[in-house]
Amino acid sequence: MTDITLEKALQLDSKYPTYKDKFEIPTFKSLGIKNDEKESIYLCGNSLGLMPKSTRKALNDELDAWGARAVESHFNHPGEATEGKTSWVDIDLPLLPLIAPVVGAKENEVAVLGSLTNNLNALLIHFYKPEGKRTKILFEKQAFPSDYYAFLNIVKLFGYDESHLIQLSVAPGETYLNTEDILKAVDDNVDEIALVCFPGIQYYTGQLFKIKEITHYIKSKSSQIRVGWDLAHAVGNVPLSLHDWDVDFAAWCSYKYLNSGPGAIAGIFVNEKFTINNSKQNFSPRLAGWWGNNSADRFKMLEEFDPINSALSYRQSNPSVIDIVSVKASLEIFKQVGGVETLREKSIQLTQLLQDILTSSKYYLPQSETDSSKFGFKILTPLNPEERGAQLSLLFQPHYDDKSKNVMERVNQYLHDQAIICDERRPDVIRFAPIPLYNTFKETFDATNKLIEALDIIAKDL
Repeated sequence: MTDITLEKALQLDSKYPTYKDKFEIPTFKSLGIKNDEKESIYLCGNSLGLMPKSTRKALNDELDAWGARAVESHFNHPGEATEGKTSWVDIDLPLLPLIAPVVGAKENEVAVLGSLTNNLNALLIHFYKPEGKRTKILFEKQAFPSDYYAFLNIVKLFGYDESHLIQLSVAPGETYLNTEDILKAVDDNVDEIALVCFPGIQYYTGQLFKIKEITHYIKSKSSQIRVGWDLAHAVGNVPLSLHDWDVDFAAWCSYKYLNSGPGAIAGIFVNEKFTINNSKQNFSPRLAGWWGNNSADRFKMLEEFDPINSALSYRQSNPSVIDIVSVKASLEIFKQVGGVETLREKSIQLTQLLQDILTSSKYYLPQSETDSSKFGFKILTPLNPEERGAQLSLLFQPHYDDKSKNVMERVNQYLHDQAIICDERRPDVIRFAPIPLYNTFKETFDATNKLIEALDIIAKDL
């Protein structure tokens, strides 16, 4: 056990509300662990958020509309007059006032469409404008592979090779990127950089990048560099102010902290300065389709591109109705509970409780520890709660190639047997993500102590 008491966890639960009653919580039985309806402790919202209970009805309503009116629901939804439903032709528009405050944008700067990497590629085609010696993209060495593939292929599409990618690595002895190293890389390559794109939160370590500081610094050095952000792990997790920070573009998924379902439809931010003057005669070429065209003329089937004066102009096709209402169901919960800013205060306290228990354990190893043969774990995530989201990433050691002996594998299996669901990243990392919407301090306390209990058992075998 630890010096952090259950009483403290319960006191925090009395101070900060939980909204888990709005979500479907997996049980021992539903997970196939044992025939027990006791709820699991789900600490994996950074990978896939839980399903809001309201989602089921939202989906069924659209299936009923499809069954009742089929194609006519595009313009005459059966629930429009009685339940405030939206006809399918405009199904995504009610999401704009819901998603805009989540990312700190104006409504004309956001759109719900596509998937994360599809959207990132579409934005790269639009914003990557190599010219002269300004051809390079600056990003992190440990970026999620999809981002690397996108950056590599965009430079190749323009006739360049991998040497036009500038990848920043974590410094020796560190576990995450220092902002100073990013700013130095900008200085060192300022005349050659065409575009910069970092994650809002690093998927592996949980580090929250200083989006405002980095964006402003780059803009102060050159107005020719476009600055974008991959917000897959940041949206719905931490407060964002993309418009005020003068971000050029951003893309995100919605199946993690936005709880919109596996593979759910994603979203984009495009600063209004790039769209506000759109017209038939004046627009910057992009991957385009009829759903980005002026809605008044959309069904005239004209061979004339008249892009909407907003981020909606980047839509290519009509969105999946089922996907859209899934996102809407979750965004409505964010609105009901006071938004990301309100949830952030609880989130910081949750990860701090988790950190306090872990760092008081005899198995805790400081980030500076270099002996990989020592038994225990490191916290890869910044220990300053302002520099992380709702996640702590733990690196377990020593490593064994035999999964039945490997520390991380054994800890993860022990937790799963207790219906504590986390996210493993082989070979040796488990990501713990207490989510303020549906996790409690008692759950976090219990799960962390089960982790220590697992290590106690493993230590006896050494």
